[in-house]
Amino acid sequence: MASDPKTILAMLKKRGAEMRAGMPDTMAGFSGTFQAAEKDGVLSHKMKEFITLGIGIAIRCDFCIAAHLEACLKAGATREEIMEVCGVAIAMGGGPSYTYSALVLEFWDALQAKE
Repeated sequence: MASDPKTILAMLKKRGAEMRAGMPDTMAGFSGTFQAAEKDGVLSHKMKEFITLGIGIAIRCDFCIAAHLEACLKAGATREEIMEVCGVAIAMGGGPSYTYSALVLEFWDALQAKE
């Protein structure tokens, strides 16, 4: 598994384009569902990204963590907010979520680093 979020995000972008070309109907459906779920509503887009990050931690998905942590950053999340998301994930997921929360902090630092 890649341990660098920038590598993970680049791979997802490249392979995502291939998947959109290779299975356009499936990907259009997935994308439409995801866009509808993530847009501002009663809950803000930022809050929804916190939820998806917490789920990524709980299910131990490096790819989900990288993608949704980046989205949290773009939505203006602070390190303190991300720490609270990690805390909720740990409360719900125990030890495995603890270890993946450490990964979140590694990814945070890497995504914040200047090129």
